This record gives sequence, C-alpha cells and structure tokens, in this order.
Amino acid sequence: MGIRTVLFMCMFCAIHLCSAQNSHYKEAFPDKITLRLSLQTTSNNFTLRDKITRSKTEFIPNDKSYLGLSVLFRFLEVDFGYAPNFLSENKDNGDSKLITFNIRTFFGQYMQTVDIYKQKGFFIRTSDLTLPINDLKTFKIGGTSSYIFNSDFSFRAIGFQNEWQKESVGSFIPSISYYYTKFKLEDPIIENQLEHSFKLAIGPGYYYNWVFDENYLVSAGATGGLGFNLSKSQGVTSFNGLAQLVFRLTGGYNSESFFSGVNINTQLLTHTSADNFILDDSISFLEFYVGYRFDAPKKWIAKADEISRKFGIE
Repeated sequence: MGIRTVLFMCMFCAIHLCSAQNSHYKEAFPDKITLRLSLQTTSNNFTLRDKITRSKTEFIPNDKSYLGLSVLFRFLEVDFGYAPNFLSENKDNGDSKLITFNIRTFFGQYMQTVDIYKQKGFFIRTSDLTLPINDLKTFKIGGTSSYIFNSDFSFRAIGFQNEWQKESVGSFIPSISYYYTKFKLEDPIIENQLEHSFKLAIGPGYYYNWVFDENYLVSAGATGGLGFNLSKSQGVTSFNGLAQLVFRLTGGYNSESFFSGVNINTQLLTHTSADNFILDDSISFLEFYVGYRFDAPKKWIAKADEISRKFGIE
C-alpha cells in the first residue's frame, strides 16, 4: 500500500529587486493574495544504456500524485502537498517515498531556481524482467540560473500565475544548471552500489507566450545545454561530457480573479559512464491547477510596502 501521509512540503519565494511595472504586455497583482490548488505528479528517472549491445536498464520510481495548495502574496509563496490514498497512483506503492522542495526567485531579469528530490522505491526494468527495488534511494539537489532578456516576457505568468501576460511575446533565456546526485542501492538481489555525481550544463533557451482573446495563454519553450559530469562510484572517479535538454509546455485561462491550466515540464541530462554505458537522468513534472486572487488586508499591504522600502524588494 502507498504512503498515507504528506510527502511534500515546499516553501517558494519570489523576490524581485527591480520595480515590476505593469505595461500593455503584462500585469502584476501586488495587492492581491493568490490561492492555488493543484494536482501534481513528479519523478526523477534513471536509464542505463549499453552503447555496444544497445540494451537498457530503467530505474523507474513508483508513481505518486499529490494535491498541492499554495498561498502567494508579494514576494512570498508557501506550498503544501498531500498524497491521498484515494488517488489510484498512490495505491500499492509499498514503502515508497517522495520528498521535493523547490524555490524560485527573481532578481530583476535574473531567475534562480533551487530543487531537491529525495526518492525511495523503484522498479528496475529490462527487456526480460521487471522487479521492485524497495531499497533503492536517490537524492538530488541543484538548480538553474537564468537571464530573461525581454522584460516584457512574464515567466511568472506560466509558472506561478502571480502575473498576467496580456499580449504575445517571447524571450531568449540562456541558463546554467548544476545538480549533485547520490544514487544508493542496498538490495539482496543486486550488489550494493553507491554513486555520487555532479552535473553542470550551460546553454541557450527560448520561450514564447501566445495570448488568445487576452484571457487564454499557450506557452512553449526549450533549453539546450552542454557541460560535464563528474562521478565517483566504487572508488572510481570519471569525468565525461554531458548534454542537456529542457522542455516546457503550458496552457491555461487567466483573468483578474480566476485562473486555471496545465503545466508540463521535463529535463533530460545524459552522459557517458564507465564500461560503455550511457546514463539518462530525467526529471518530469505534470500539474493541473486552479486558483483565485482576492484583495489583501490593508495591514498586509502596508507591511509589505515597508519591507519593500527597507530591503529594496518587490
């Protein structure tokens, strides 16, 4: 049976050092509180591919979906998640665990993300068999630093809905990504393994928001990068080239008060490893959300204005 209790809690902060002025391209909501309810599925998968035989071994985490609730005001957003048993994906998951923690901040046109993924409970799948590996654990921490060249483009409108993109616009967004991953396997069937790796990739990206009838938005974009992977496993250290691909697709409805939509995001980091193997390290995210904005209490607005003046944030 699946885990009965909450597996996810994330505090999310959005800090903007420059004054975010509304324009005919986008609108912010500095004096409103945003409530957001979502259904989310996320995982970090691994695949080993043999370059010679072309066979592959997949390490697939048990599916787990959770309900998320977020409250956003000005520069602070707090997210809570719960994995209820009535969702079919959460049944028969053994002793599986999933904990994620995500932060995204804005410094002018710079955007910074921090991600943590902690997983336990996988299936190992080859062309011949599929086996549960309950004692396989992975831990990943890292993030991405990006620069949004076009200030009229709103990334907040497609990720967090605390802005409203009013007209179609795109932006070149180069990024640098960096992740540390620990891969630990303790199982009587398979020899115990412990691997540490550090991945870094840098490359260009482009995203575009299409606005239809002002209220409907479709957004798509991708980032490609090159870099390196530094790994240590069983006392052996390896250094290899790395390729990265990030893709994001968003669609939804937005207005002064109500909004809804769907987010799809996937990231693939692939590199060669020892013994003619290629390792694919992928992070996937799917979300359906609805939300509502309402006026914040005047005391909250006054306090937020005071903090903004004191620390220069918005």
